Amino acid sequence: MADAFLGIGSNIRDKEENIKKAIGLVREKYKVLKSSSLYETEPVGYKEQDWFLNCAVEIETKLTPLELLDFLKSVEKKLGRANTIKNGPRTIDLDILFYDGLIINEKNLTIPHPRLHERLFVLEPLKEIAPELVHPVLKKSIKEIYSEIRSMEKAKVFRTL
Repeated sequence: MADAFLGIGSNIRDKEENIKKAIGLVREKYKVLKSSSLYETEPVGYKEQDWFLNCAVEIETKLTPLELLDFLKSVEKKLGRANTIKNGPRTIDLDILFYDGLIINEKNLTIPHPRLHERLFVLEPLKEIAPELVHPVLKKSIKEIYSEIRSMEKAKVFRTL
């Protein structure tokens, strides 16, 4: 069994419901060990869109990282995700943030997620559920990385799932 951390976000239609459905579909197959509060955050990159709701979950899985990625893409598809513009609006976004401390650099998969250390909307919920988790490339805890970038972006607790 492996522990994986996922980032989940939505900014189309009923964002909270989209996230609850995504976690429900993940929970049908895997044990969800922890889930964070929901955080309302400003979009990054493409700004002409609604704000996002984001959270992080820790799961236990028997899947390989690539199998987990395929499963998460199938959940996104089931929940109506359509690929539009880069960083654009989406019903649901499921990202593998960490997988058992592994470092993976493949064509379709990079773990740890390549930009998580720059994004408060990922770090804030991750810090809530795993503050001492160490980034295997940066060799810093989530709490340390979070403190370094806290002033770069605003996020607020929306409500707990």
